[in-house]
Amino acid sequence: MSTPLGAWLEQRRSLVEQALGEALPPAAAWPPPIHEAMRYSVFAGGKRLRPLLALAGCAAVGGRDEDALPLAVAVELIHTYSLIHDDLPAMDDDDLRRGKPTSHKVFGEANAILAGDALLTRAFAVLAELPPRAAAESAARRLRAIALLAEACGTAGLIGGQVADLAAEGHDLKPPELERIHRGKTGALLTACVAGGGVLGGADDAQVAALTRFGRAAGLAFQVIDDVLDATEGAQTLGKTPGKDAKAGKATYVRLLGVDGARERAHLLLGEALGAIADLGGGAEPLRGLAVQLVERHS
Repeated sequence: MSTPLGAWLEQRRSLVEQALGEALPPAAAWPPPIHEAMRYSVFAGGKRLRPLLALAGCAAVGGRDEDALPLAVAVELIHTYSLIHDDLPAMDDDDLRRGKPTSHKVFGEANAILAGDALLTRAFAVLAELPPRAAAESAARRLRAIALLAEACGTAGLIGGQVADLAAEGHDLKPPELERIHRGKTGALLTACVAGGGVLGGADDAQVAALTRFGRAAGLAFQVIDDVLDATEGAQTLGKTPGKDAKAGKATYVRLLGVDGARERAHLLLGEALGAIADLGGGAEPLRGLAVQLVERHS
């Protein structure tokens, strides 16, 4: 990438990669099998979208990268945990993730489950670790970000959305029902990334509200396009088994609206997301650029 956004993204990806490596125990640390499994999935690839959203949310309100980096690391660890568990035979039962064999195929189901558990636990440890002599204001911001992230991961968010998604297999849902699933399973964590980044960057209440509206719209748009890609792209592009949603009878926007209708819905959501942060200044440009990429991506 040679654009200003491209340079911004590459610099922050490098920052996130280094921080992730430092946040995880070495693969050889006792007991090695769990740390090998954790690192295998975290470093199997991925665009680091969620960490980038956290850093962009922070930048949008004038914050520094170092303010939101613990959140950036935490959300990627949580996202990876969710993928490990999502791929298990009892869940979506997939053998491929990011173009590589899934964790349970390499390390066995028991170690895959435990690796996911360990990543979730480590995420909150990273976010709770304050630097020495941290100011009370910094501690308060970190606590608020922890609360936002925990809520997004729970039964009102990621876990609740996954439960509802599994229960909906083979059933015809109305658009509001499908939206509720997607806002939980995918959108809640994306929203916590953006809003939490803003909190750590010193956002006021109005700015946090704007970032939350952005996250809700952009997070849903991301999942809508995920549905489209699952129906239209191959395994090499996706990095995972294509067409699984249709085979499993999953409720998707493509199933409800068709490919063209789903794309139209995603672009309407993009407009809503951009409108939510229209009053933020030039610092929000990376966030705006990421929103466009979410909708226009091909993998």
